[in-house]
Amino acid sequence: MPPTHPNRHILARIPLWISHWLGYRPHHPPAEPPYVIYLWSFIGAFCGLSVLQAIFGQISYFIDRGVPPILASYGASAVLCYSAIQAPLAQPRALVVGHFISAVSAVCIVKLFSLLPPSKFHSLEWLIGSLSTAIAIVIMQATKTTHPPAGATALLAAVDKDVRDMGWYLLPVILLSSLVMLVTALLFNNIQRRFPVFWVGPAVPPVAEASEALGGRGDVDLGGEKEDVPPRVVGSRSSSMTLGHVVEERDRGEV
Repeated sequence: MPPTHPNRHILARIPLWISHWLGYRPHHPPAEPPYVIYLWSFIGAFCGLSVLQAIFGQISYFIDRGVPPILASYGASAVLCYSAIQAPLAQPRALVVGHFISAVSAVCIVKLFSLLPPSKFHSLEWLIGSLSTAIAIVIMQATKTTHPPAGATALLAAVDKDVRDMGWYLLPVILLSSLVMLVTALLFNNIQRRFPVFWVGPAVPPVAEASEALGGRGDVDLGGEKEDVPPRVVGSRSSSMTLGHVVEERDRGEV
């Protein structure tokens, strides 16, 4: 048995038939052809959203408590978690924590404004929704758990009466929904693709440089000669490195 490298990722220390479904690859896999991406994006989104609706729309425990069959914000999460699976904002930390933070912020704001008379509360629904979403965005930025669909979770929890009436019970529902989506994403995305590309790294949104037409650098002066530089996307280092990449570079002493 080869010696275990002291800095190897924890997923590299467990059997590959398990770590494969958690996103680990011993070597960087080749790029998938477009039809593979389209196929598994469709299958993953269809099955993942169907499972969510089956849980909350068919089980009497949730029906009796007025839980909606699905929150619309998870339709947006499906785009990231089954299609744009290499995006930093689609990774597990962003999915689970982003939705949960947004739900907590919205419920807290709603409970605070609920101290007002009902007529005053309804006249301020616009403020409750806007404030809940804005606070959720800032908290996600501060905790590096930005997940764009989670903004819709905060908004729905503030302005949608069916969701708002759930109160604190919304929090376990959101947590369960995120975990179900994560599990289905791990299953379907790792058959021919790889998900996630990192587990607990910060979800830093990629930043596109401005084009020359908008005042960005359109060319670079190279000793009297100018070379055109197209706009590029700058992201976090963790977002561009897969779990297999991290292990390989650590073994070579590059990390």
